[in-house]
Amino acid sequence: MNILFLCTGNSCRSQIAEGWAIYYGGSAFEILSAGIEAQGKIPRAIAVMQEAGADISNQESTKVTDEMLAQTDLVVTVCGHADEHCPILPPDTAKEHWPLEDPANATGSEEEIMAMFRATRDDIKARVQQLLQRLRSTESV
Repeated sequence: MNILFLCTGNSCRSQIAEGWAIYYGGSAFEILSAGIEAQGKIPRAIAVMQEAGADISNQESTKVTDEMLAQTDLVVTVCGHADEHCPILPPDTAKEHWPLEDPANATGSEEEIMAMFRATRDDIKARVQQLLQRLRSTESV
């Protein structure tokens, strides 16, 4: 099963989702993330994932391609912009949308901003775990 997490810039939410899916999915899934455009990775996203024991520092910020979509079984959009601007998917590709707030837009003190990143990380972790569990139970039927 190939899963693609799609966001606007592939800088934070989709990177975190990819990291958790790799962490929990093991070799049972092929995991990628991409953006409508590639905007580079946000250091705070890397930092909060490292706090939780998942290293996403070697992941790349990439732009979605037709080749990626052709090889994907499930596209998970993790922001409204990516959901609205998602490229046309091949007929056999499923799509799911997670309406996640962008912690990169958080304001306040560094502590408040990092709290938003941590909350997003934890929300995505729970969603990824539920998704992988659902996909595993579907495959074993």
